Amino acid sequence: MKVYLVGAGPGDPELITLKGRRVLEAADCLLYDFLANERLLNYAPAHAERIYVGKKRAKHEMSQQEISGLLIDRARRGWTVVRLKGGDPFIFGRGGEEMEALADAGIPFEIVPGVTAALGLAAYTGVPLTHREHTSAVTFVTGHRVEAIDWAKVGATETIVLFMGLVNFAAIAAELIASGRSRDTPAMIVRWATRPDQETLVGTLSTLPAMAAEKGIKPPATIVIGEVVSLRDRFNWFERLPLFGKRIVVTRDRRQAAELARPLEELGAEAISLPTIEIQPAADTTPLDRAIARIRTYDWLIFTSVNGVRFFIERLDASHRDLRAVSAKICAIGPATAAALQALHLKVDLMPQEYVAESLVEAFTEERLSGRRILLPRAAVARDLVPTELTRRGAHVDVVEAYRTVPPADLAEHAAEVLARNPHWIVFSSSSTVKNLEKAIEPGSLQGIKIASIGPITSKTIGECGLEVDVEANPHTIDGLVAAIVAQDAILRRVANPPGEPYSHPDQAA
Repeated sequence: MKVYLVGAGPGDPELITLKGRRVLEAADCLLYDFLANERLLNYAPAHAERIYVGKKRAKHEMSQQEISGLLIDRARRGWTVVRLKGGDPFIFGRGGEEMEALADAGIPFEIVPGVTAALGLAAYTGVPLTHREHTSAVTFVTGHRVEAIDWAKVGATETIVLFMGLVNFAAIAAELIASGRSRDTPAMIVRWATRPDQETLVGTLSTLPAMAAEKGIKPPATIVIGEVVSLRDRFNWFERLPLFGKRIVVTRDRRQAAELARPLEELGAEAISLPTIEIQPAADTTPLDRAIARIRTYDWLIFTSVNGVRFFIERLDASHRDLRAVSAKICAIGPATAAALQALHLKVDLMPQEYVAESLVEAFTEERLSGRRILLPRAAVARDLVPTELTRRGAHVDVVEAYRTVPPADLAEHAAEVLARNPHWIVFSSSSTVKNLEKAIEPGSLQGIKIASIGPITSKTIGECGLEVDVEANPHTIDGLVAAIVAQDAILRRVANPPGEPYSHPDQAA
């Protein structure tokens, strides 16, 4: 029985601390608020109760008293309870109030600090809150109640970070100016700091309130006032990332989405997971098990995907044999498949120059195949080019189902939710990802969304579905896919932002 008050960080889910993640992984109950990135919920066990207790200015899901009551109730059940709070629990996060309630109830608790919004936005806008040549003092202040703050005292501080002050910003700016702060003091508003949809507005203490009203900036937002804001033009690294602000839909299996999502996010994009396939074991593992039973009789093993490797090894582990029984030469269709084999300390003897079936067949040109026995563990539904051509050259090819792909049960509903977010790109990494989505959505649902394809076979399927491919990976790998999107997006940005023109946020550009 214990309650952990955990800081979720400012928005980027990777900014949670190692201890915060470890505590989430042990949670029986998770209470999370509006500012905690929902992706962090995936760290909690499947059995964990998840309760949204978010608070916005105009709407509170629960009162503070009700939240504290839930923490106490779940702890008294003997559970490990995590209260996941945006930013840091002790920086305007009401962690102090919850700690008091737990202490009064005799509930053991622990505080896990988080990166507060002020530090997050400073890092992700290139505006240091302290700088030897500009400022040596910082004040954090809440803007909920203008009349409760001595603005003359606050205004004397070199850097001011204003939390929850957007609604009252005009009144606060007037108070600061009246107290002697220069009207021309640089100031900025940052909304959704550290996230791919981070929005920054820069002005002065006198101009910024009107600019925010004109732009329609809404909470959550944090305001920084001080000379350090002038450094932003030089050091604004995050918003200059090549894919900053782009919403990109990843259609891979949920367990494999991160391989593509991570490099996209590192380049500033928001990777939105929309699994259009689920990778499952073969409907009947008997053919693969029989092949493994006679594994020593094969001269070649051909793997055409990482999944083929994974499920082959799973069935090998389930048998009475292990990797010592694999004496055949090994062919991998591409570097990702080769890496999966090398991770098992298996050497790859042959890999085609192009990562498609046609090139794989060509790679065997110099190999003597007459009478050779070849095992090809693959998906239930796949092209027959490889076994047909190798058989024609005299090989005996055993094609066995190692796994199958099926559409997720909630695909139609999930797709509607994701497409309603107006993504800029959607990425297809196989023909099955295309076909499954095409069956689940209404005609025309992808209109206006750029399409990226992993290779020519997938591109052909996209075309057969009446869609147009905007970019195709070359080489046909995850790295090639990301590079193709970056190159095309750079062209779109140049068109939307000619030299000498002000930069447009991605939602207005392209």
